[in-house]
Amino acid sequence: MEIVIVADYEKVSMLAAQIISEELKKRPNLVLGLATGETPLGTYRELTRLHREEGLDFSGVTTFNLDEYVGFSLDHPSSYNYFMWDTLFNHINVNPSRVNIPKGDASHLDTYCSQYEEKIKQSGGIDIQLLGIGSDGHIAFNEPGSSLASRTRVTALDRQTIADNSRFFSKEEDVPRFAITMGVGTILEAKRILLIASGKKKAGVCAQFIEGPITSQITATALQLHPAVTVVLDVEASSKLKRQDFYRWAMKAREEQFGR
Repeated sequence: MEIVIVADYEKVSMLAAQIISEELKKRPNLVLGLATGETPLGTYRELTRLHREEGLDFSGVTTFNLDEYVGFSLDHPSSYNYFMWDTLFNHINVNPSRVNIPKGDASHLDTYCSQYEEKIKQSGGIDIQLLGIGSDGHIAFNEPGSSLASRTRVTALDRQTIADNSRFFSKEEDVPRFAITMGVGTILEAKRILLIASGKKKAGVCAQFIEGPITSQITATALQLHPAVTVVLDVEASSKLKRQDFYRWAMKAREEQFGR
């Protein structure tokens, strides 16, 4: 893993957007995996700015989102489909026919999940996958105990995730109990992975998934198995890492030798 530590959330967002922008400029037909939640909001704002002010072109991009709540229609105000159009897609020149977000109200969900997997394969696979991390160490909705070889599927949400996500709803009882999610195995097939995290609340779990043993109880630890992972943390999120000095030294050495 490449561990990059920056000052604050704004710097995390700017660097994440820069990395995605660099990949897009190299591959105009980039297949981009996207995440929802509070953490990527700053990245999406910066990508929007790069499009508006610097002409970053998304017209050839194909996108795949990680997950969606089961039972939510595309226009449900708490759906991840609504979130993505509201925070990013309505503000860039993405081709709507190239946007792929799981349909929470699809019939025959198991069949639909297999079809979503197949569509990723038919696109040539995901070039770069953006991830956040849950407070219990999950990536996408791969809750503790998920198989590290899991594929896109319907999964039950952990009580901790329901409690964490209740801030987006009127009350905790409104949070769905099931979601469609890409599996850990699906995520690990992305050619490059970019995980971002910010704040003291993520410090403990970031130390666990970066420096701890690989375990299905913290599904983000599976990223240790991937050959091309960049983790961008702010100072607070990195505060419990035991090897902070090494990561900072390595980051400085890379910059001196190769540029960013």
